Amino acid sequence: MAEAPKSRTVRDRFKGFLNRVRTRVPPGLRLVLGLLLILGGTLGFLPILGFWMIPLGIAVAAIDIELYRRWRRRQKPK
Repeated sequence: MAEAPKSRTVRDRFKGFLNRVRTRVPPGLRLVLGLLLILGGTLGFLPILGFWMIPLGIAVAAIDIELYRRWRRRQKPK
């Protein structure tokens, strides 16, 4: 019998998106993209825009922030 396809969690989807942004978007543009996602998230009551954009925007904007990078390095399992 064929196995049922695994459902991806939100965390897995965010990781995939963040990896694509990290590799394909220049550093200065990442901050702008993050801020635009946060601003779009504040309009979450509108149909296509949603509150899901706020944490994603924070994550994209934080990619280039040194304090975030240091924190992430300490959090990685050894």
